[in-house]
Amino acid sequence: MKDSVKKLVYAAVCLALCLVLPFLTGQIPQIGSMLLPMHLPVLLCGYLCGWKWGAAVGFAAPLLRHLLFHMPPMPGAISMAFEMAAYGLIVAILYRKLGKKLPAIYLSLIGAMIGGRIVWGAAQMVVMGINGNNFPMKAFWAGAVTNAVPGIVLQLILVPLIVAALQKAKLTDD
Repeated sequence: MKDSVKKLVYAAVCLALCLVLPFLTGQIPQIGSMLLPMHLPVLLCGYLCGWKWGAAVGFAAPLLRHLLFHMPPMPGAISMAFEMAAYGLIVAILYRKLGKKLPAIYLSLIGAMIGGRIVWGAAQMVVMGINGNNFPMKAFWAGAVTNAVPGIVLQLILVPLIVAALQKAKLTDD
């Protein structure tokens, strides 16, 4: 299969997973906020398809999911779109720059997780400011770290295992 078609198919599968995986949390926003089910396919898309597809899937997923299922709610879906685009972009760039070994997979994942959360915080500040509200550091810390610990742990365990398996199967963006 031609490389561009292969990436398109992988990106479509990742986008479909972004739409479906949140149903595993039972549409309970608190559980979804903790497990972060849409983050996994976006991160994997960056590893599989590169930064362009990773960023595109990341940006589209929360907005498309909002249009189809009204989750995540607005205006949070906008901030989440920028956050997820940052995940797909950063993880792919770091993966290419740092190498393909397990330590580099972890470094690219952690770098993307930090960068995406910073982008989410900045987007939240803008969105909240437009609505005439403020976004205090306490709210950022709760949304980006405290409430997300189970999802962060899940990502740190699952993503490197899946990427290593994809590498072994020669399916990553090399």
